[in-house]
Amino acid sequence: MSQAPDPRETTADALRAAAETMHAVRDHCVWTQQITHRDLVPYLVEESAELIDAVEEGSRADLREELGDLLWQVLFHAEIASRDPDDPFDIDDVAAGLTDKMVRRHPHVFAGETAETPAEVLVHWNAAKALEKHERTSVLDGVSERMPSLALAHKLLSKAAQVGLEPAATARLQSPDEDAGAARGLGGQMQSRGSEVAEPASESELGDALLELVATARAQGWDAERALRERLRALRDSIRSAEQGQ
Repeated sequence: MSQAPDPRETTADALRAAAETMHAVRDHCVWTQQITHRDLVPYLVEESAELIDAVEEGSRADLREELGDLLWQVLFHAEIASRDPDDPFDIDDVAAGLTDKMVRRHPHVFAGETAETPAEVLVHWNAAKALEKHERTSVLDGVSERMPSLALAHKLLSKAAQVGLEPAATARLQSPDEDAGAARGLGGQMQSRGSEVAEPASESELGDALLELVATARAQGWDAERALRERLRALRDSIRSAEQGQ
């Protein structure tokens, strides 16, 4: 098989060189030629997780590298799609669609509308999105069940609020002198005991308790998924210290 030309020598555009590199790899690498969209899913999950690590605890060099690895996944999927016999599209089509969407969703940047606050920006964004997704019949349409459970809980709580279902944040936010029986959580299982919360007595009640905590995070503007990740990092460090006898 003939050698592919080095894309860095044929174009000064770094993004175009990356796309041409992917194209050449697909043409000349026997492993890559066998890969499908579905085959790539585990790598996409892994690279996304590594990018999160780089954002939250990595160096600038780590961040740059992991962004590149995630970009490679996008280029890989687009290259596979470009060879579909029935409905092909390539990275240029992906980029064009993205640009069109972002211009539509930022009329305060590109179309003379006004947005002086983040809340006003969100109004424009949601209005544009509603026009694009007019065929959707539920606020749950487009919400992936494959999201991590805590992140999904946060997302579903925001969707519940959109339809007027706004659960109490959590029993922990109740007044300490509030009657314990009056402070019921999302599943009706958790009760306030001053500043404490009743310990779950079953797996079902545990689910209620976890959802209560996510509701607390949402009410406070916290990220429940990140909070748990950071706590797990501390636990990981403690485990390593224990292993080393420290």
